[in-house]
Amino acid sequence: MVEIPKKQKAVVFDQPGTVSTKVVEIDVPEPGSGEVLINLTHSGVCHSDYGIMTNTWSMLPFPTQPGQVGGHEGVGKIVKLGAGAESSGLKVGDRVGIKWVSSACGNCQPCQVGCDGLCFNQKVSGYYTPGTFQQYALGPANYVTPIPDDLDSAQAAPMLCAGVTVYAALKRSNSKPGQFVIISGAGGGLGHIAVQLASKGMGLRVIGIDHGSKAELVKASGAEHFIDITQFPTDDEGAALQKHVQSLTDGLGAHAAVVCTAANAAYAQALPLLRFNGTLVCVGIPEHEPKAIATAFPSSFINKHYTITGSAVGNRTEAIETMKFAARGIIKAHYRVEKMDALTSVFQEMAEGKLQGRVVLDLSG
Repeated sequence: MVEIPKKQKAVVFDQPGTVSTKVVEIDVPEPGSGEVLINLTHSGVCHSDYGIMTNTWSMLPFPTQPGQVGGHEGVGKIVKLGAGAESSGLKVGDRVGIKWVSSACGNCQPCQVGCDGLCFNQKVSGYYTPGTFQQYALGPANYVTPIPDDLDSAQAAPMLCAGVTVYAALKRSNSKPGQFVIISGAGGGLGHIAVQLASKGMGLRVIGIDHGSKAELVKASGAEHFIDITQFPTDDEGAALQKHVQSLTDGLGAHAAVVCTAANAAYAQALPLLRFNGTLVCVGIPEHEPKAIATAFPSSFINKHYTITGSAVGNRTEAIETMKFAARGIIKAHYRVEKMDALTSVFQEMAEGKLQGRVVLDLSG
């Protein structure tokens, strides 16, 4: 029998609207009907957590409240089953993960067509639902993600959001093996996994775009070409960048572009880099006041048959498939491990654009 404490450590957003977190002691929750209690050992840190903490995502309906436990990439072992949870086939000791969408109803129309991220009744981990920056968390037995035995927990954590999100986005790009795909923000937490998955898992020819300091990581992840965005002028409406990309892609441009970074400028830059029938996939959500994609002119869509689509995380099947890619070594998160009390400094690093790859929190204390 696993001994479960009454109290646990958690990291909360103590001053939402600012870059500030605090380690506190809270009660260990009790699993309800159909739920499992998970002793979390690791949690990834995502740019989405930053947006929730700072209240800079205008798309969210309500401001984040003080005391919110953030996080949505949690991995740990089940220590207790709620009533009826055993029907899921899970048992105490199983290792599972909690995703951005911590709970989807499975019954609404989006859920019925595999669009869990659009579920009308979803709960988001770390936003008005206790997240994964804590040692014990609840999850629906029918929605937590099983973690393969041969996949390290710290390595698995970033796959629960970053991994499954870019996997779903690359599928929505409709890219075929041998085609060119641009990954914008290629050295970030999502981007470097997208580069690996596209090049090594899907047979795509990757052009990574990011700050020059991230060149080594992007190339090591499998990019055929790296573009240091700081080396191109910003006063020529992207003409020099467009010409350079065309020189790398048989003079035509890329077949698809996946924007992983949360920058409006990246969207404006990406669309003209596509060839005819090209697809732009929107993944990173810019903060503050929403802005339209500056280069989205009707004439461009008509003359080039462009497609713009969005991709909101992935569904439960895609999460399992992502874990299998990781277990096979096709994708590996470039990460470093930090303790819970280092989270504020991690977010500061993220705010300054200095973070390479991912940070994973060690939740052991």
